[in-house]
Amino acid sequence: MTRLSVNINKVATLRNARGANTPNLVHIALDIERFGGEGITVHPRPDERHIRYADVYDLSPVVQTEFNIEGYPNRKFIDMVLEVKPTQVTLVPDPPGALTSNAGWDTVKHRDFLREVIAEFRAEGIRTSVFVATDIEHIEGANLIGTDRIELYTEPYADGYAEDREKAIAPFVAAAEKAEELGIGLNAGHDLSLENLKYFADHIPALLEVSIGHALISDALYYGLENTVQMYLRLLND
Repeated sequence: MTRLSVNINKVATLRNARGANTPNLVHIALDIERFGGEGITVHPRPDERHIRYADVYDLSPVVQTEFNIEGYPNRKFIDMVLEVKPTQVTLVPDPPGALTSNAGWDTVKHRDFLREVIAEFRAEGIRTSVFVATDIEHIEGANLIGTDRIELYTEPYADGYAEDREKAIAPFVAAAEKAEELGIGLNAGHDLSLENLKYFADHIPALLEVSIGHALISDALYYGLENTVQMYLRLLND
């Protein structure tokens, strides 16, 4: 079974628009778990434009499913993760001003840096995942830095799905097969939706987890949060 981790960044964006605490992130996270969500993902950025570092500390003691913290591993981020000790940390190569994650790591170029960071997390028993594209060289590179998992950056699949879904998914199948061959766990995320998720999950071998935020929270405006979480779970488990 593939686990559904819900990214609640967009809920924080809505809260921050008014400067108070509505909607309440802790309540939302607990509701998502109650509705069947199998993980909560947050991605604090240096400008704290959605998830704040304080949110991570508020969520950590109450999240009962898997808690996944994404982000660029600067020293502040590393120290926070080491203190909070989430189930998983996902390393993303975001420059400070990035609107959203839009590329995977070059695990060959940044091998020494990533290996040192991952060693810190693994020494504390924190599962590590590295955000990568489908380049086979970078997946092989991930095998040399000691990461437990990779997370495939799926925007190219989502962009190509409507025109030719078989062509769009082909490089992801190859990447997943390489990860399985190397014994690396496989996650995926970015622009997965009600439209394209089932086809992806049905064709990617050994997919452990998907992290979905923007589409799921947007769909919840139409269908309600409980119903939406259940809709995504059914796509993964049917």
